[in-house]
Amino acid sequence: MDLKKYQNHFFILPIVLMIISLTALFIFGLKANIELSGGSLLQVHYVESRPSTELMHEKITPLNLGEVLIQPSGENDYILRQKALTQDEKISLDQVLASFGPVEEERYTSIGPSIGKELVRKAWWAISLVVLSIIIYIAFAFRHVSDTTSTSERRNVRSWQYGVVAIITLVHDIIIPLGLYAWLGYYAGAEVGTLFIVALLTILGISINDTIVIFDRIRENLAINETNKNHHESFADVVWKSITQTMARSINTSLTVIVMLLSLVFLGPESTRGMAITLTVGMVAGTYSSIFLAAPLLVMMEKYQNRSKTVKA
Repeated sequence: MDLKKYQNHFFILPIVLMIISLTALFIFGLKANIELSGGSLLQVHYVESRPSTELMHEKITPLNLGEVLIQPSGENDYILRQKALTQDEKISLDQVLASFGPVEEERYTSIGPSIGKELVRKAWWAISLVVLSIIIYIAFAFRHVSDTTSTSERRNVRSWQYGVVAIITLVHDIIIPLGLYAWLGYYAGAEVGTLFIVALLTILGISINDTIVIFDRIRENLAINETNKNHHESFADVVWKSITQTMARSINTSLTVIVMLLSLVFLGPESTRGMAITLTVGMVAGTYSSIFLAAPLLVMMEKYQNRSKTVKA
């Protein structure tokens, strides 16, 4: 199958998904959990049967705790999210919950708003440093890639342009899970926290690994192509030949990870389900972008570069 003749069609799906994701982020935004926004989380288990959420709201409202989100969990559990509670407020809330019947406290977490802001700031720093490190690494590792062509016909894109393409694909891989969580946050109450940030950083690492494997094969084939005097292939032909040679490896590796992640989504604990969903979507997006987005972008840059040289000449 000649993938090269369909290379422009491969942009359609990423563009559509990016538009949908950015629309969701712009309209709905992301719903941060207490780790990032500050507040408290209380999970309780009723030994016999749990009361209705309406009855709980009716009893908790007079405590003046502000907005209290009550979410059923499992068969007899409730998860309550509210502002950071003082010791007296926590005691009053425990007494109200105990009035409905025997209850056990499964989990209680309280984080101040200043800690949440600090976590958000560090998360942005971590993502920014990862992206910057990737650009520097690719620019250094592929610094000689444009020297493999002859002086009379310089077809390759520059090493820093490989870095730009890699960052574009990474932005695509991050925007898709962000957009998904914007939709899930609006329709299902899904929240982002530190595990979500860890998942995004993991996606960055896995995705750039696949992209660099393909880039490295392109570099090798360009060197071989330069020494082949009998059959000199175009840059586009070299790129898509490299894609064909590495496609099976990329897809098989990703499928192995995705199968494991899906088992966590459907069989794993609720606490890690959000992270597993994020990683699954990121893996699919990353595999697609490494194969069908990075390569067409390189070919497009090379064509634009040659066209500009022709016009100037």
